[in-house]
Amino acid sequence: MALQIQHFFDPGTFTLTYVAFDAATLDAVVIDPVWDFDQASGKLTTKAMEPVVKFLKEKNLKPHLVLETHAHADHLSSSQLFKNFYPQIKVAISENITDVQKTFKTLFNLSDANTEGKDFDLLLKDGQVIEAGSLKIKTLATPGHTPACVSYLIEDALFSGDAMFMPDSGTGRCDFPNGSAQKLYNSITQKIYTLPDSTRIFVGHDYQPQGRELRFQTSVAEQKEKNIQLAGHVSEKDFVQFRTQRDATLAAPKLLIPSLQVNIRAGHLPPAESNGVSYVKTPLLPQ
Repeated sequence: MALQIQHFFDPGTFTLTYVAFDAATLDAVVIDPVWDFDQASGKLTTKAMEPVVKFLKEKNLKPHLVLETHAHADHLSSSQLFKNFYPQIKVAISENITDVQKTFKTLFNLSDANTEGKDFDLLLKDGQVIEAGSLKIKTLATPGHTPACVSYLIEDALFSGDAMFMPDSGTGRCDFPNGSAQKLYNSITQKIYTLPDSTRIFVGHDYQPQGRELRFQTSVAEQKEKNIQLAGHVSEKDFVQFRTQRDATLAAPKLLIPSLQVNIRAGHLPPAESNGVSYVKTPLLPQ
């Protein structure tokens, strides 16, 4: 298989979307696509996904799947919109999304929300291998940032979502409901760091510290040597202490509230109300 990977960067949310494809057969998957949302106006646009669709069409690719690494808290997923162009495409996520759905159904009091994962087309188990034409994709459960985080391994390329970023940015935060710094430590050290050192890692975000240029590809060897938060020698105790203290200083993601209400529904908007408009709910939390 001639695996090729094309990245797409959304500067508004620092998100990386990827298209992984077999150049010989043209089979493809899309990983973590973005749906633009202006919170002040409530306007949804497709600026971020348009280059992805354009690329798929120009290359005559055959996308089989949209792979979600988790229910994102910092951007809305455009996964369902790809069905407007490719009706056969399926949306996949970890089977543990049901835990996330239950949590946020309660937190947002979403009486209509499904908590059995039925909004998604495929619920994936840890270690499960799925096929997208000639592409073989292994699902690796990498919880910690959220309980339903997974990384996807295609040949020698790992798509890590928010488990870990470029070495100068470290790892994903673990302070969301049911997040766990201990579980993230185990996910990275027991799942990712046990892969061959040459394994390429494609990260879910790049926050470009100190204003450096965009970077999105690293390797297991580089992460074990240089990750500023979890290099290979760091103990679980030290990482958990660091991550807990660090997370206590972080503000909530700007699009946290709308993102979760859409993303636990697999990119479907909440049901339209009597006026034909969908709404997201904002809880008011007194001090």
